[in-house]
Amino acid sequence: MKKYLKLIFILTILVFLYLYIANITLMPKSIILLQGEELELATLWGINLKQIKTSNPNIVQTKSGTILEASSDRLDEEKKLEAGTIDMKVNLFNSINVADVTVNVIPKTTVIPLGNAIGLKLYTEGILVVGMSEIEGIKPYETTGIEEGDRIVSIDNKKITNTEELIQTVNSSQGKEIQIKYIKEKEEKEMTTNIVPVKTKDNEYKLGLWVRDAAAGVGTATFYEPSTGAFALLGHGITDIDTGNLVTIANGELVTTNIVSITKGEKGNPGEIRGSIEQSRKLGNIFKNTNFGVFGKTTNKSNLQITEKEMEVLDRNKIKAEKAEIICELEQGNKKHYEIEIQKIYLNNNKDNKSMLIKVTDKELLEKTGGIIQGMSGSPIVQDGKFVGAVTHVLVNDPTTGYAVFADMMLKAAS
Repeated sequence: MKKYLKLIFILTILVFLYLYIANITLMPKSIILLQGEELELATLWGINLKQIKTSNPNIVQTKSGTILEASSDRLDEEKKLEAGTIDMKVNLFNSINVADVTVNVIPKTTVIPLGNAIGLKLYTEGILVVGMSEIEGIKPYETTGIEEGDRIVSIDNKKITNTEELIQTVNSSQGKEIQIKYIKEKEEKEMTTNIVPVKTKDNEYKLGLWVRDAAAGVGTATFYEPSTGAFALLGHGITDIDTGNLVTIANGELVTTNIVSITKGEKGNPGEIRGSIEQSRKLGNIFKNTNFGVFGKTTNKSNLQITEKEMEVLDRNKIKAEKAEIICELEQGNKKHYEIEIQKIYLNNNKDNKSMLIKVTDKELLEKTGGIIQGMSGSPIVQDGKFVGAVTHVLVNDPTTGYAVFADMMLKAAS
């Protein structure tokens, strides 16, 4: 009996040790907050965060974890403060420092909701592998470790930025072994391998890899930030159609689009806004593709067709589960406000872009689209004259209903 009790005691201690080690190990190294937002981290008893240094003396951490202006008990939402960082230590029982965390505090800002139908051109960082096939009955890639979703970044130490460079470099090898450096997306790890190109019947040399260096699409612009010239789109990221992975981009362009047609959504069959980006005009440069939207800066503001007023970003805690409006363009050059209802608000959801459950109630929109359709992602949501977030998803079995992302999530991703 004593042996069993001793074993149970040891197992209990090991479980507690595992939980504490896991909690500390999984602690993020960097956190982004809006000023006035509470610093919320799920920690076990005895694990604490302590401020050790700040780049801006006006930014402090209160006992409750809220990041505030030093001279006030509550942050004045109308007052813009400088951004800054807070260096913090994770300590165990207020005595042992076990990790470092940097909190990046970004100021409250105002934005202009857009709702424009827009086009995107994205150019990948390296060459994306989207498939594989035999060459003359040979699989030259078989023992290399290269898989779909990986990105080729160089051959024989020569940087590869597009498919034409890849083809030329492989052909110039004349069948001699070449060294490929690639990024394994699943592990976010750079790797090197060797491969011998195979000669085809057309006297060309191939690797047996299907590759892509660019992606394009149509969506909706979410907001423009006048103070920086920055813009946000979609509310979700661009994923590759073949691999399903978020496209890692080197750069991209925001361009105008012409709406060609609208397919109404039905149960089990989401509708779609179809647009053309041929003969388009450049609006800006895209720098970032994230799970919470696509971001960049404008180069031609005049073609953005700004029709809304500058407005405050509403804190997620003040969003109400009631009526709101989305702004979107369903006819060329004609943006409209359409009524929706915010049905559920997931305040503690910081891991994905399904922050709110929304339902289209506007009769005109239901008549035109059946609800939320592909291409409406990014449509800004406004409640009580303030920017709330953006449409991100539609429920396949109910096109009148979908999800939206919080505005603060997009602002953090943009920063």
